[in-house]
Amino acid sequence: MQRAIIVGASSGIGEALARELSAAGYEVGLAARRRERLTRIGSELPTKAYVATMDVTDTADAREAFAELVSAMGSVDLVVISAGAGHLNRDLEWEPERETIDVNVRGFTAIATAAMDHFDSRGGGHLVGISSVAARFGNPGAPAYNASKAFVSTYLEGLRNRQATRETEISITTVEPGFVDTEMAMGDDDDLFWVASPETAAAQIARAIRKRRDHVYVTRRWRLVAWFLTAMPESIVRRVLS
Repeated sequence: MQRAIIVGASSGIGEALARELSAAGYEVGLAARRRERLTRIGSELPTKAYVATMDVTDTADAREAFAELVSAMGSVDLVVISAGAGHLNRDLEWEPERETIDVNVRGFTAIATAAMDHFDSRGGGHLVGISSVAARFGNPGAPAYNASKAFVSTYLEGLRNRQATRETEISITTVEPGFVDTEMAMGDDDDLFWVASPETAAAQIARAIRKRRDHVYVTRRWRLVAWFLTAMPESIVRRVLS
């Protein structure tokens, strides 16, 4: 029996992936701030579910809750970090920027390092981080969000490079979604194109997990957008975004 922990499992991609993995036979540990919602989701899964209340902005408490969840489950093969925050913040108000950094950078790193410690202790595992195509450019309306996702993508790349020199078999997958129909989607509906459902995103992520891919765009067509954003001069990208 394979076991997975999903941090940020109370909605969006995290919830959809919990359902996808459970349908595939995984026992699932659900972690997020909303315990009642996690309990309801867990009761609907076909396999055994474990629930842990976790606020990743309190990094010490989050790491302790993660360790307790691992202990309750016995051992974990897969950890998915899907918790995220983001705000349209054209006026550069401090609180939205601070929350984004606390969740997407500090919280992400706290759980990623805890997961790597666990995998080292058990001799292997699989870490999956949900980044974003937003990592590929600076967003004038949400600078902290895009910058924080660039951190996530680069940090996971660093972990892969680190792992290449070690004997422990730990797979590390970076997921960069485009627009997914979740609470995190920014902008008006008319502004969103190529929008995927959380279920479609979860199915493609689950496929990448099975294949132990290093990197996946969700949906795959976003690879073209990422290439464009990376290849074009900043001045042209700025015009496209304006």
